[in-house]
Order: sequence, then C-alpha cells, then structure tokens
Amino acid sequence: MESGWALCAVVVALTCMGKGGHSQANVCGIASLNTKIVGGQDAVAGSWPWQASLQNSNGHFCGGSLINQEWVLTAAHCFPSTSTADLLVYLGRQYQQSINPNEVSQMVSQIICNPNYNSATSDNDICLLKLSSPVTFTDYIQPVCLAAVDSTFYTGTTSWVTGWGDINSGVPLPSPGTLQEVTVPVVGNRECSCLYTGFSSITNNMICAGLLSGGQDACQGDSGGPIVSEQGQIWIQSGVVSFGQGCAAANFPGVYTRVSQYQTWINSQISTDQPGFVTFSSSGTDSDLNVTCNALSTGTTLFSLSPILVSLYLF
Repeated sequence: MESGWALCAVVVALTCMGKGGHSQANVCGIASLNTKIVGGQDAVAGSWPWQASLQNSNGHFCGGSLINQEWVLTAAHCFPSTSTADLLVYLGRQYQQSINPNEVSQMVSQIICNPNYNSATSDNDICLLKLSSPVTFTDYIQPVCLAAVDSTFYTGTTSWVTGWGDINSGVPLPSPGTLQEVTVPVVGNRECSCLYTGFSSITNNMICAGLLSGGQDACQGDSGGPIVSEQGQIWIQSGVVSFGQGCAAANFPGVYTRVSQYQTWINSQISTDQPGFVTFSSSGTDSDLNVTCNALSTGTTLFSLSPILVSLYLF
C-alpha cells in the first residue's frame, strides 16, 4: 500500500473492561504474534489472526473476521446474492499470490445478512457467515472480540484496519498480495455527519475513522473486514468496513458498521459458542459532543464537489 492505505500507528493502552458470560470472551482478541508498537505497510504473519479472505470463482472479493470457531462477520453489501455455491473463506492467510503455510479454507453453509440492511443508505451493513465445519485455533487463526453494546469509541481512538483491497481507487494490491494494515483515528459521528452532508447519511449504526487530511483509509476489496482497537492486551472489533467517498480522500473518513449496535442480533443468530463481547471504554471526554456543522472547519474540498459528480464507494 502507498500512503493512501499506509497501515501503521501507535497503539494506545486503555483499561480493560471485559464482559464475561460468553464462552469466547476468555479467548477472543488475542494476537500473540502481534508485538509491534509501530507497524509498517505489510502486516507480519499472525498479527491479525481473525482476518478472513472471502473468495469466489473470481478470487478475493471481500474481507471478514473470525468471531468463533464456526462464524465469520462481514458486510451485507458483499452479498447481493446469498448463494454459497462457490464461496470459500480463507483463514490464516498472509498472501493472495504466494504460499500460505498457516492457512485453512472452509466452505460456507449459511449466509445471514441483517434483515434491515438498506443497500441505498448502507445502513445495517452487516452479515454473518457460518462455516461448513469448525476451525481449530492456532497462533495464526484466532477469533476477535466484538465491541459490547455499552462500548464508547471517542474521537481520536486509535484503530487498525486490515485487508487485501486496492492501494488506491482502481489500483490493485501488487503481488504477492501481502495483507495490509493501516492505523486511523476514530472521527465522531457528529463531525462525520457534517463531512458527509449532501453525500450520505451517517446513522448511529455507523462509526467513522480516518485522517481529515486523507492519506490513510480502507479501499475497494477491504469491504467486510474489521477495524479494531486494543484495550489492555485484547483486540476489540469496533466496526466492519462499509463505504467511503473514494479512498483516503481528505475530509471523508471511512465509514464502518458499528458492531456494538448488533450484539443482540448476533447472539440471536449464534445459539451456541457465542462470540466474546467486550466493553471498550474510551478515556477522557468525547469532544464530538461539542461539534456543530457550521462551526466545523472542513476546508474547501468537501463543498466544492458536486454531489452529482461524486460517487460513494462500497469498499
């Protein structure tokens, strides 16, 4: 990835407030091979052991995240059809065009997308895939923790996005197709709504992240993949890659499905071995509460573009 999706950052340590009650809560979010503080563009093998690659006869088309031994979380817009005919999920994968000694692949037995998904607005852009058989956890294959319903992700919360998507709009990831990682700060929903006014509606079911100066973002092909934050030594998924205005464009942070809004729905679909939901608690105060659109300095880029000429990209 170039600077348009340069995955790297400083990890913030926050107080761990794990919520028990689910069998996965004791094992989720552990990446024993992820020991770096500042990362580069290529992810080290095993750094993000929940990362999934969704593939069909045309190859990789979306990302996802392993949330227990049998289920993968992804985006609903990845599945205009719910046919499982040629769908494969790869876990433990590092390269798209090279040997992956630590990977396994599974067929999918069921696709369950949120019934309230709206393709026109991208609201409720979330989907569950049931694997044909359980996977065995290794250092390279582990479930991620999911943000519980009472989680708070204040403006500036350090987050990491991972995937094999384009490195810029229309520019594919070069061979050998190494898994990429980028760090982006959370952008509060009020500020994000101001930035996207005239282009898309930001709902409470969404969470935004990105640099207002641009240069770091998800892109096409990263859809359905996770955005995570670290709390203590546990990684918690705050969102699912959903959409954005171009890739890494200034004043257009990436928009993600807010995972914490779907704890009840996810648990209603997974009756046994439920995923581990953990409360992520931001420190300090939420500066987004003080944001008003007319007081927000967005520069000229956003408002000099005609909504007719600008398209929103599903990542």
